[in-house]
Amino acid sequence: MSRGPAAAPQRRWRQRARQALARLRRPAVYAGNRIALLVSGEAYFPELLAAIESARRSVHLETYIFADDRIGSRVLEALTAAAARGVEVRLLVDGFGGGEHARRMRSELPPLGVQMRIYRPERWWLLDRKLLRRLHRKLAVIDERIAFVGGINILDDYTEVPATRWPQVGPRFDFAVRCEGPIVGALALAARRLWWAVCLAQGAAAAVPLRAPAPAQPHFADGVAASLLLRDNFANRHAFERAYRGALAQAHNEIVIANAYFLPGRRFRAALRAAAARGVRVRLLLQGRVEYAIQHFAQRAMYGDLLGAGIEIHEYLPSYLHAKVAVVDQRWATVGSSNIDPYSLLLAREANVAVHDARFAAELRTVLAQAIERDSRALRLDDYARRGLLARLADWCAYALVRLATAVLARAPDY
Repeated sequence: MSRGPAAAPQRRWRQRARQALARLRRPAVYAGNRIALLVSGEAYFPELLAAIESARRSVHLETYIFADDRIGSRVLEALTAAAARGVEVRLLVDGFGGGEHARRMRSELPPLGVQMRIYRPERWWLLDRKLLRRLHRKLAVIDERIAFVGGINILDDYTEVPATRWPQVGPRFDFAVRCEGPIVGALALAARRLWWAVCLAQGAAAAVPLRAPAPAQPHFADGVAASLLLRDNFANRHAFERAYRGALAQAHNEIVIANAYFLPGRRFRAALRAAAARGVRVRLLLQGRVEYAIQHFAQRAMYGDLLGAGIEIHEYLPSYLHAKVAVVDQRWATVGSSNIDPYSLLLAREANVAVHDARFAAELRTVLAQAIERDSRALRLDDYARRGLLARLADWCAYALVRLATAVLARAPDY
């Protein structure tokens, strides 16, 4: 017996529910922002230090790595000087990325007026499945009027490259953005919420109101529209993948992605292949130097499938690639901390800014296009297919290991 007529209202109700849920999950778009692209630490750290040095009310800084080096010392001096002026300074450092230096700062900074917390202090001896639920986002909010988001850690990341075909000496290739305008209010709220969550989990007073009155944000008539993308293990578990796949599905001309650790899931790869099948030019700028062996070889296991679909793969070689950026049709661009791999998409806390502006997207695309043309080598399908059996076997063993580890670790609850 057919259930078509009776089931039709239920189908319509489910469709409307799915549409409503999709609208709720869609990140808010804030108009009227000024967003400046900062390429690598050379551009980022002078801006960050100047903002901290001019702070009058508050500084909130989150980072995965806070190194005990030249740059780390300069940022630390700026934070303690701000605290000495009466500025409320909060520093949140990941327990694994911060290491021993973070533990020293936790005891040394409070007497100097800096509030310091460690996100998930290391407890290797417990073999906790939540061990890789790290704070990977790099975010700073100054006076709740200026904010920085990107992939750049607090460290002097210059890397000497051997004098071979690319005899350059330079920093990791990375990006951040400096933000002013309404989106800063969303960033400030996200920073306060995480600070509260960490303090609550560690049994300490947050010492900052969760919903403190925020200063009115300027709305710039010549500003751009932008969204804040956050990934956590509550309401925003799949925020980044949804944002990327949504942009890829609407691409008509070109997709350029630069990502240091690239190991997308099945649906993400399908979205890339579908775009290429529609005639969209898809270019990937990926890590060319072996930084983490398992990650490096695992991502190479996918190259044959992507190259076979007509997707271009370029390996960046002058120094380590640390970028987490993308441009779609020179109208949508994203900059932040999230890689396209299981760690960022399923485990870590991440933050990106998505900019809906042709001029900003064109600027980022120009930088990426120059890196592809001058500083990378293109992989060819024929050359890749001619690799030996052992090389291919190593790639697939690494891929299987990463996927198995992800399946186990992604199930643990988070705070």
